[in-house]
Parts: sequence; structure tokens; C-alpha cells
Amino acid sequence: MLWIALINKAGTGLWMGAAALYFTLVTGLSVAEVGVLLGVSGAVGIAGAPLAGHLADRFPVTRIIIGAQLQQAVALLALLTTDNFSLLLLYSAVNSLADRGANVLTKLYAARIAGPDRTTYQAVQRTVSNAGWALGGLAGALALAVRTTHAYQALLLGNVVSFLVAAALTLRCAEPPSPSRLVTDSTESASAVESAAGSAPAPVGSPSNPWRDRSYLLFTVTEAALFLDDAVLQVGIPLWIVHATDAPHGLAPLLMVLNCVLVVCCQVPLSRFGSTPDRARALLVPLAACFVVGCAALTASTLGGTWLAVTALTAAAVALTFAEILHAIASWELSIALAPDDAQGAYLGVHGLSSSAQRSGGPLLVTAVIAAGPLAWPALGAGVIVTVAAQSRLVRKRLIRQSPAAGHAVADVPAPAPTQSDATTPWTT
Repeated sequence: MLWIALINKAGTGLWMGAAALYFTLVTGLSVAEVGVLLGVSGAVGIAGAPLAGHLADRFPVTRIIIGAQLQQAVALLALLTTDNFSLLLLYSAVNSLADRGANVLTKLYAARIAGPDRTTYQAVQRTVSNAGWALGGLAGALALAVRTTHAYQALLLGNVVSFLVAAALTLRCAEPPSPSRLVTDSTESASAVESAAGSAPAPVGSPSNPWRDRSYLLFTVTEAALFLDDAVLQVGIPLWIVHATDAPHGLAPLLMVLNCVLVVCCQVPLSRFGSTPDRARALLVPLAACFVVGCAALTASTLGGTWLAVTALTAAAVALTFAEILHAIASWELSIALAPDDAQGAYLGVHGLSSSAQRSGGPLLVTAVIAAGPLAWPALGAGVIVTVAAQSRLVRKRLIRQSPAAGHAVADVPAPAPTQSDATTPWTT
């Protein structure tokens, strides 16, 4: 799965830097049409996370991952067949839906296969993914220097090939054990499963429903705000450099490279500080501090002079990158720890809405902050402090309600009445 992450993100890195240029220079869309296409397809993609999580609680997760990879390959390949805006919008939306679903499925696979080492595994996977992004981005930059239609098409085809290779490799991956169902050999008869269980199947209660779990939904809402570091780094800083500071425009891609290098170097070493739910919750304080420092540095970058601007913007990028790293660790551990075992996929799918919502709304909020001026950055930092305080309190109360015997958090919905065989009867495929 780590090789798959490397190949997948390298392909995505090839295409993402060229996507907007492909739609304008090759298919002939206007800038406004490209904005609508990317915005609408991103909004459609929000549904991919809960849909994938729901399916993963009912079917083998590796097969759903393969389906998402093939869906992305087909949707991207279809972009080469037309320059019609409506069709391009449709194919982009189909790709976005699978992309957001695949992210949730990959996290779920990591949680099931790595067990108690899930935080370290996720850190390694995130490091590998960032390395893939960097490699793909560098290769894409070289290809874009050619500036021909065939170069853009080659980058798109390179991304398609990466998904096909990833799907072939996923076929070789074993299906991880699922806490919500008993994974058995396809040749095993139903009677053999019943015999292994020691008794005939007995009725069990309905699995937990994340949409009726108020505290988990509130946790997801606060997560959307804490994912803002992504929008600030990718959208806010480049626009801020161009419109508000004396820094050279070429600083923007260098800060993105710095971000990737810091993630690759620091994600795994820092993951040990979030190995338990309580330790992950404790990371929220330094996370907020890093975000506030980054916002203050962005304000300072406008005080005048090229060197001050470059220094302040570099400090902002470093601080916001560490906020990103700490949030990735805390978010990963808490999203799993607060999810009941019988509906892990569904809960992670709902949690995936937070990053999807940020991708749609984050750029709008960040551009509004830029329009408001330098003093709006500290206001954004203050909002993150309030969000962190609310999430910390919410997580603490939920962890207190956790049942050590059950091994997962108690949801805010009424539990089904226990039956005599609840302790021994497994879920079956």
C-alpha cells in the first residue's frame, strides 16, 4: 500500500499542476468556466467520503479501493475525448467523487491493517505520499516547459497510468480484518462459519449511525476549520505574496517545496506524540500555537522591505506546515479512536467530509481574509484558537464516556438491547 501511495501521488502530482492550464489551453475553456468546473466537481466530491465509508463496512475494502482507482482512471481518460464544457464537468465530478472516497478507504485500510501502530503507519504513508507529490510535481514542471498540447495530454495519460498500476498492485494486497464483519474464504460454507462461531447466528443490533451521533458530528465540524492550514498554504500564501508583499513571486513554489520537505522529514518522528487518544488531544495546543504564529508572520510580511517579507513568509510557511503535521497526527488518531468498531468505515466517511468541505470552502474564506487586509490574519488565528478549545473539550468529554470494556467510544444514540449471544456472535459477510 505504501508503493501504491507513492505511485498514486506521483501521478496526481503530474496532473494537478497542469489541470487548469489543460482546460484553458487545450480544451479552450475560459477562466470563469475553469473556476466553475473545479468548484462544482469539488462540491460533488464531498459525497465520496461518506459513500465510500458506508460501502467499506459492507464489502471488502480492497475491492472498493480498486473500484475507486479504476473510476478515476476512466474519468480522467474521458477528458481526452471532448472539449464540451458539460461533459468535462461530468467527468471531473466523477473523478472527484472517487478521489475523496479513495482517501477515506486508504485511511481505513491503514487502521485495520496496522492495529495499535496505526498512527506510525499513517505518518509513514503521509511521508511517502508527499514524496510522490514532489516527484510528480517536478516531472510535471519539466514537461510543462515544452508548452505543447501533446505535453499536457502526456501528463494526463501519466496520471491515468498511475491509477491503473495502483489498481493492479492493490489486487495483490490482502484484505485486512474488519471489526464489523468476519472475513472468510469465499469457498467456506455458511454452515462452517456458524460452526466456527460456536452457535447459530443470533440477531444483533443495528450498527452505530454517525449521522445520529451528535458529538462525532460536532467533532467533524471543528475538524473542517482545523484543515484550513491546507488552504492557507496552497492558496493564501501564493496570493498574499503577489498582492500584499514585496517578496518575489518565485518564492511561492519554493515555499511549497519547503512544505513537502518538512513533512517528509518530520511527520514520522513527530507521530510518536500522538500514539494514544489522550496524547493526540494534547497536540491541539501546539497546533493552535503554530497556526497563530503563521498568521502573525503573514501580517508581519506586509510591514515593508523585500527581506522582511521573505523572512516572514518563510516563517509563516514553516509554522503552518508544523500545524499541518500536528493536525494530521491528532486528526488521524482521534477520528479512529472516537469511532465505534461496528461502523468504523461509516464514521471515517463522515469525518472525511471535513477535509472535503475545507477544499470547497477554505479557498473562499482565505481569499476573503486576503481581501480584508493584514489584520484579518490574526482574526483567523483567533478563530482557530476557539475551535481548538471547543474540540479539546468535546474530545475530553467523549473519551471520559468511553467504555474500556467495549474498546470504543459510546455514541450519543441509544444502544440496542443486548442479547445473550451478542458477546459471541460475529458479523458475517
